[in-house]
Amino acid sequence: MALLEAEGITVRFGGHVAVDQVNLAVDEGAITGLIGPNGAGKTTTFNVLTGLQDITQGRVLLGGDDITKLATHKRARRGIGRTFQKLEVFSSLTVWENVLCASEIHRSYSGAKRDHDETVAEALNRVGLGAVAHERVDSLPTGQCRLVELARALAIQPRVLLLDEPASGLDDRETEQFSALLQALTADGLAILMVEHDVPLVMEVCKDITVLDFGRIIATGTPAEIQANQVVLDAYLGSAL
Repeated sequence: MALLEAEGITVRFGGHVAVDQVNLAVDEGAITGLIGPNGAGKTTTFNVLTGLQDITQGRVLLGGDDITKLATHKRARRGIGRTFQKLEVFSSLTVWENVLCASEIHRSYSGAKRDHDETVAEALNRVGLGAVAHERVDSLPTGQCRLVELARALAIQPRVLLLDEPASGLDDRETEQFSALLQALTADGLAILMVEHDVPLVMEVCKDITVLDFGRIIATGTPAEIQANQVVLDAYLGSAL
């Protein structure tokens, strides 16, 4: 069942159409991939879904409710979490403090009674950062910083999670562990939409994939269908495989 949906979303910047009539369905308990060349409109689409970018037309639905006009923080309160292509962490704080910020904000609007220490420890252990919990984030390699972002997003207990190039900076061993983590999260019912240039990872973990090029969808299907699509091979995968 689709938890997060985009219906005909279009974004124009003056005469430039950045996203053109894009439809997406992100299912509960599954990973949906959003791939394509640089500049294809993937991050703009993410920004539309999370409320950071106004749209020219179309609408965004969460659990069947139209959230198109809701502000970003109100979408977060309804259960949308995300990470960013460009790292967005509090670099002068520790790993623990980064995640604690999210836990405290979540409690402020949700009324959750759970102890913050439990929430933070669970999120960090889930992503494998328990051993560096009290290290400053600016002392960590990029791969671990991306996991800090993920742990912080998990601390708000999202229903759907949007990950923008989450495997960037991970080595082969870390990517393998990350793949297992993503699949474990969806096994618990989380819906994930992922933009990622690591094509083998996308093909391994995604149930369905949408391919963008110049802001338009050029293909949608299973990993096998996408890899066999000549239009996708010509536009993107020919250089990525």
